[in-house]
Amino acid sequence: MRQGGSVRANRIPAVWLVVGGIVSVQFGAAIAKQLFPLVPPTAMVWLRLVTSAVVFLAVVRPRLRGHSRSDWGVALAFGVALMTMNWAIYQSFARIPLGIAVTIEFLGPLGVAVAGSRRRRDLLWVALAAAGVALLGFSRTRLDPVGVACALLAAAGWAAYILLSARTGRRWPGVSGLVVASLVGALALATPAVVEAGAGLLSPRVLLLGLAVGLLSSVIPYSLELTALRTIPPRVFGILMSLEPAVAALAALLLLRELLSPLQWLAMACVVVASVGSTRSAAEPAGPASV
Repeated sequence: MRQGGSVRANRIPAVWLVVGGIVSVQFGAAIAKQLFPLVPPTAMVWLRLVTSAVVFLAVVRPRLRGHSRSDWGVALAFGVALMTMNWAIYQSFARIPLGIAVTIEFLGPLGVAVAGSRRRRDLLWVALAAAGVALLGFSRTRLDPVGVACALLAAAGWAAYILLSARTGRRWPGVSGLVVASLVGALALATPAVVEAGAGLLSPRVLLLGLAVGLLSSVIPYSLELTALRTIPPRVFGILMSLEPAVAALAALLLLRELLSPLQWLAMACVVVASVGSTRSAAEPAGPASV
């Protein structure tokens, strides 16, 4: 079955696999936000992490023995980054529009891309992204400062996730590191999730909804992206991922009726263009440091 599924997946162009993953994760986020009155954000993140951990454990069956203390330390740090990123962005979703939250969160990977560059012109992308975020402050729609702060924390978590994923991949084969990270995040959030949701967390309806969000937001997109990365150049992958804020805004518009002002759309466009520009620049051969 796994081989047959792989063959069918390989018949789909890698670009569409990435786009499918983006659509899945952002519509999953919009559905999760709709369910916050029933399943609070922390509990929803916990269910999402548990779902991904259980599914990947069943499918991958990672070998957990034979790893050094250093290997486990990297995996644990990866798990903390994963948990922080997801918890913070869901707290942000609960307070500000989805598209704006994802736009601010995207400063994380943008910062990583620019930090790895030696080109002075990449300061242009930093300035453009900063201008986009500044425009959000001039919007007539008042943004909850806690929601903005949580989105910035999610951006920091995403940056740490990117940096630690490379280190984890070198020490843990396949998706073993991601499985461990999901388990770490689920264990860390277990108590806060139970305190927040109470006995309602054991409701069959809540568990099914959490399973659905976990599949849409974690299992499906990661599987599609992993398959696409076997054939698609990293530069193209990075450019496609820059579509996430726009897809998030579209999902919020269709499912949540969250309308953004023209100024907010302009702010989002600035961050998306900055992300595309930094990704393209990072993929080009670097010149001398003095240039």
